Amino acid sequence: MILALNIGSSNIKFALFRTRPELQELLRGSLDEFQGFPQLKVDGPLGTRVARDQWQPAAHETLILRLLDWIQHHLSTPLRGIGHLVLHGGSRFIDPVLVDEEVLEELAELAVLAPGQLACLLPIKLLRERFPRTPQVACFDTAFHSTIDLPALRYAVPRASEYEGVRRFGFHGLSYEAVAEALSSRSDGAERDRIIVAHLGQGASLCAMHGLKSVDTTMGFSALGGLVMATRPGAIDPGILLWLLRKKRFTVDELEHFLYNECGMLGVSGIAADARTLLASEAPEARKALDLFAFHVVRHIAALAATLGGLDRLVFTGGIGENVPALRERICRRMEWMGVTLDEKANAEGSAVVSDAESPIRVEVVPTDEERVIGRHTYELVGPRLAA
Repeated sequence: MILALNIGSSNIKFALFRTRPELQELLRGSLDEFQGFPQLKVDGPLGTRVARDQWQPAAHETLILRLLDWIQHHLSTPLRGIGHLVLHGGSRFIDPVLVDEEVLEELAELAVLAPGQLACLLPIKLLRERFPRTPQVACFDTAFHSTIDLPALRYAVPRASEYEGVRRFGFHGLSYEAVAEALSSRSDGAERDRIIVAHLGQGASLCAMHGLKSVDTTMGFSALGGLVMATRPGAIDPGILLWLLRKKRFTVDELEHFLYNECGMLGVSGIAADARTLLASEAPEARKALDLFAFHVVRHIAALAATLGGLDRLVFTGGIGENVPALRERICRRMEWMGVTLDEKANAEGSAVVSDAESPIRVEVVPTDEERVIGRHTYELVGPRLAA
């Protein structure tokens, strides 16, 4: 069996796969917080319910250990490999890699670019203690964007900084890889189209694809840039950061916490970070936060369309992109100047295609599946070792 672990910005997702005769999903689950309590939801094949449990609040490491206990208890055969989403691979890691002590040390050094990196590495360390002989594979959220070329790759900084690694990396790559695979499997010409995929969730970004490869993206050197997010500001004038350091006398740690945890829709609304909570609110601050979110999505769609030289498809994915039709509608309404026309009934129902037949830009909803991508990469890397 292969375990795929995905430690996200707002939840933990996992999947268990049988490896023979081929990769086949057995269990899929998530651990989300609801009203302050961790909620475990696990389903089997075809959506059969396996578990619906509410846990007591606990520290992040304790919750991971509790989840690993639950998974271990439900293993029918030994684990042959464990795959992990790792946020940042830097310039070196553009392919999945077997984890050893040297790799772990290099990945930990990248936490300065993505504080969530340490949360991704924690279960690797815990599982090495529990299953010391089981190979573990790191799958990088930056790797899909390794196909981005100049000038989109570059920042306007001195070359000395560029040589030291200051460049666009991009994130949500495993999600974009899953969507690209789904589009490719349909054999409807997606590989010829100019496509923008909108991964919208607690973290949010856009990816411009041509030939189903990444050619530009909104996140860059770190996971802070681009779109307004739940608690992150997205694109921000660097002068604001200098003002915070000088006027407010922020320390570097205070500034990091501010940018990752106090801005975005939470900061603008003063109410909540969650889009669904804001949609349910009648407060004008909630509406303004959602309007700012939609405005920034469309502004960046226009920028990526310039990179592509046009736009044939817009694809929504991620927790918000897949499940919040009201925000899809807000975004598409702002794109009417590009010719987008929405099928309101299809959008409300969450259909695969939510634009109407006359829209020159096809608008789709494609569920992402990062866990399957992690599972496949892990199987491809550890499979030959098992057969040897």
